Amino acid sequence: MCLAIPVQVESLLDDDEALVDIGGLKKRISLALVDDVRVGDYVILHVGYALSKIDEDEALRTLALFDEMQALQEELGASLESSEDGDR
Repeated sequence: MCLAIPVQVESLLDDDEALVDIGGLKKRISLALVDDVRVGDYVILHVGYALSKIDEDEALRTLALFDEMQALQEELGASLESSEDGDR
């Protein structure tokens, strides 16, 4: 399964590249496939390439869903661990 995620462009670099924020991590990505990207824009990122621009509202909704999935996964993991501890 492949996953593309929305990221916000923090700065434009030389050679059709940009610096983006991915959950607090800074990453250099290629903008070669997308035209007219500006600082502050959100793009869909997959394997180091921006595939398209995305509306800010949609990007923020998607990122919020990812946060909810992460929280649920952590909650389920903690629940499974405590269940296993009770079986011993």
